[in-house]
Amino acid sequence: MKKAIWSLVIVILLFWGVQSTYADKGRQHYEEAGQILWEIRTDEKVIALTFDDGPHRKYTEEILDVLKEHNANATFFVVGVNVDKNPELVSRMSDEGHEIANHTYTHDRSMKTSEVIKEMRKTNDTIQAITGHPTTLFRPVEGYYTDDLVRAVSKEGYKLVMWSWHLDTLDWKNPGVDKIVNFVVDGAKEGNVVLFHDGGGNRRQTVDALKEILPELKKEGYRFVSISELMKIQETHHQERQINETK
Repeated sequence: MKKAIWSLVIVILLFWGVQSTYADKGRQHYEEAGQILWEIRTDEKVIALTFDDGPHRKYTEEILDVLKEHNANATFFVVGVNVDKNPELVSRMSDEGHEIANHTYTHDRSMKTSEVIKEMRKTNDTIQAITGHPTTLFRPVEGYYTDDLVRAVSKEGYKLVMWSWHLDTLDWKNPGVDKIVNFVVDGAKEGNVVLFHDGGGNRRQTVDALKEILPELKKEGYRFVSISELMKIQETHHQERQINETK
């Protein structure tokens, strides 16, 4: 009996430890502190398309073709090792007006905070050598972060960027083109951030889904903006509210 009780205690402590690892101060705290962005509140018909884990020689190029066809801006959270393999695609992203953001160098989820920061710096140096511009936005691997990581990322001068909780397409699971299309078109709201993937595997469904999503959202009046553009809109709204409050 005692052995069973101790086993239960150990399980509870292990579970608590895992929970504590990813415990955070809460979305409201980070949003008010300006440290993390999930989406913004706005009446403007704007939406931010984001892509993780690339660049991929085949699928990123095809995604860039689709974005160009529809005059759509996007933000690419690139992995440093893939940047080294495909510098010409990073140059194209920059030349065509897309935003290039930091997603570590190796995409290893098991890294300590100090290792993440080292990889973030390395990826920044790699991107800056190609584009001439530093990165200022960071997305943690698989969206996992801790208070410690947020503090460290902020200290480096970065803003941590997540995505709208209801617009994680899960395209990496290859759920089907129609499912991805309907998921985004039905769920899209003003100021949202959509999560897609251009690297890490076969992204044929993502490419084909974008061919339907972009014209449909354009028909609904949406404009596709980068994360930085979304942040500027947020800041403008904040300033307008402050002016109205002082009247």
